[in-house]
Amino acid sequence: MKTRLLAALLAAALSGHALADGRSTVNFDAGWRFLKADAKGAEKQAFNDGKWRTLAVPHDWSIEGPYDQANPSGRGGGYLPAGVGWYRKTFTLPQSEAKRRVRIEFDGVMSNSEVWINGKLLGKRPYGYSSFSYDLTPHLRFGKGQSNTIAVRADNSAQPASRYYTGAGIYRHVRLVSTEAVQFGDGGVYVTTPEISAAGATLGLRSDVRNTGSAAGEYTLQVTIYDPDGKAVQDGEVRRQIAAGASADIALDLPVAAPQRWSLESPKLYRAVATLRNGGTVLDQHTSTLGIRDFRFDADTGFWLNGVNLKIKGVCLHHDAGALGAAVPLDAWRRRFELLREAGVNAIRTSHNPVAPEFLDLADQMGFLVMDETFDTWNEAKHNGEQGYNRFFTDWWEADTRAMVLRDRNHPSIILYSVGNEIHDNLDNPEGFRKYKQQQDLVHQLDPTRPVTMALFRPGLSKVYENGFADMMDIVGQNYRENELVAAHKAKPARKVIGTENNHALSAWLALRDNPFMAGQFLWVGFDYLGEADWPMTTYDQGLFDRAGNWKPRGLQRRSWWSGKPVVHIVRSQDNSGVGPLRADWTPTDIHTYDDAKVQVYSNAEEVELFLNDASLGVKAKPKNDSPRQRDVTFAPGKLRAVARNGGKEVASDELQTADAPTRIELTTSRSELGDGFDDAAFVWAQVVDAKGVPHPNATAAITFSIDGPGMLAAVDNGDNTSHDSYQSNQCKPQFGRCLAVVKASAANGAITLRASAPGIAAGSVSIAAGRK
Repeated sequence: MKTRLLAALLAAALSGHALADGRSTVNFDAGWRFLKADAKGAEKQAFNDGKWRTLAVPHDWSIEGPYDQANPSGRGGGYLPAGVGWYRKTFTLPQSEAKRRVRIEFDGVMSNSEVWINGKLLGKRPYGYSSFSYDLTPHLRFGKGQSNTIAVRADNSAQPASRYYTGAGIYRHVRLVSTEAVQFGDGGVYVTTPEISAAGATLGLRSDVRNTGSAAGEYTLQVTIYDPDGKAVQDGEVRRQIAAGASADIALDLPVAAPQRWSLESPKLYRAVATLRNGGTVLDQHTSTLGIRDFRFDADTGFWLNGVNLKIKGVCLHHDAGALGAAVPLDAWRRRFELLREAGVNAIRTSHNPVAPEFLDLADQMGFLVMDETFDTWNEAKHNGEQGYNRFFTDWWEADTRAMVLRDRNHPSIILYSVGNEIHDNLDNPEGFRKYKQQQDLVHQLDPTRPVTMALFRPGLSKVYENGFADMMDIVGQNYRENELVAAHKAKPARKVIGTENNHALSAWLALRDNPFMAGQFLWVGFDYLGEADWPMTTYDQGLFDRAGNWKPRGLQRRSWWSGKPVVHIVRSQDNSGVGPLRADWTPTDIHTYDDAKVQVYSNAEEVELFLNDASLGVKAKPKNDSPRQRDVTFAPGKLRAVARNGGKEVASDELQTADAPTRIELTTSRSELGDGFDDAAFVWAQVVDAKGVPHPNATAAITFSIDGPGMLAAVDNGDNTSHDSYQSNQCKPQFGRCLAVVKASAANGAITLRASAPGIAAGSVSIAAGRK
């Protein structure tokens, strides 16, 4: 019944939408059948998948677990399972589609995917991070009673395949696209801004138009530009004759008066709506979102955006979102971006692979700069026995690079491409030079508006600064060893330099702060990520935030260095040694042995005064080198408070308070209204507190979640990097007295109530309205 309903909706959408603008794009995420195993003959249409699990994609089956030290994915894959998974979907198409072109678009399948339609192999794609599409038209059946079956086999059983968690399956969105025989080609309409001033800007529009039909014709490309308020501000058109089976590169320049520029503070976005016509018939339509901005890298002064010199304060991000794995709702990225913005971050490196397209849309909308990266390896693996992309690089690098750049080049957030990370291929000989040059040249051909770099690793060992390799690069990017990069610039001041991967040390920050020529740096990492960890750890733990999104002390310190707003934060050593882990609380596990508290205060204010139970412990001025303000405090239960002042005026404060016995659970939600699409999610924190509402960081009793109404528990997490508990459970052991529950709506409307309970304390609840946003 569900299959028939889906087919009817699909047919209606295709036939109806096609009449409007010549192109029909249908979400193809729902109604898949899935098997977590190999299945002989599953590519054939007649195969019986009736007992397979029904689900919607995006879907990452690896995150479902279980954790096991014996899993072949090992430390790179975070000890989560790998193997083969099959997906199948049956659908019908109306007879009206028979004269059109129909293709399927995948934003990413992990990995080594093979796709069939009605038993016909369409192709293979080894790289799980690439977006790709297949033309289904020659193999489709149309009309009443005629069904079609898509089958996808995803195989990441060759392990270890990566140094970090990849996920498994159709973990990004899928679409079915129907067009006329004359259509826009790959990349749609490419938009550049070759001239920009306060008075006006010129938009350069270039489109690849393909005539896959059997007759020549004259075709009109018409483009309308809409400003950030949705008002049409410019339009133009051009006509071209295109022969049957041929393609044409059609260019059009349009002026825009008094442009509203895209910036970090005000990320204004325009739209270019391109319509392809034959006479009065609309054949295809493509909408490009764009930002009007200009940027440049300067060898002496670093990075400039819209005439403003600024430091790129970036973080590296892997593509997983902790408990959600690799199938990440957009709300998860939105929440993470908001936290990064609070920490003073203005840029993201997509380490070390192309991300989902909606990730870049969000960066455009929220005003983040992006370094868009292709690969973690070329031909040489990072570790012995690794069976990842290095096996496919020679045959696939060009197609995968082309796919990323054509897809991403209209995003105003992207300021830099990277074609590799810590590449182990020999960069000391002509072969290494050739590989890099080939990739850089291809990127320049596809997008001449942005520079290219790669993340060099330990250049002093490979002599890339002496042998000329670094000087081939548009921007010299280096991981760590900041002083070496500084020295490389001073040796050749014409070099434009950036830190592509940096640690959290004060010395790394000072190398950026104190050298005008350093364009920026990207910290490793913004959030803890799955994999690259030694058992019992499952997660790499050098984030500004933990896997669940809790602030870590290093994140609070970074905020004091990078934020443009006055901030102050107090942390203490977990024990009284001064060298133990740092915590942002004033509730030691054993107050009787905690006499001398080692306290650090992070602040960008001129002075900070510290109080214990309202008694002043003195004032400390801001150190010139941005180091923390440290103090030994004789512990006493109560309240530790820091007051930050500029010019004698209070500008920020922070307070830690000793918690009494835990009494109840308080729930707070990121969303009070929740849509029912895949990209909608509410992040609900369950915090154990005492009778006064003070968070209790040492509560450990497991919290149990339950839901009433049209909602479901998508995942739970506590951010504990040594936990092996299932993310799919309804229970969570608190870390620092907190657990995270991710809630999704399962219907279009209604009231969702999430409850959280634990033994011996009062339960908490929160309500979320489903179906509205």
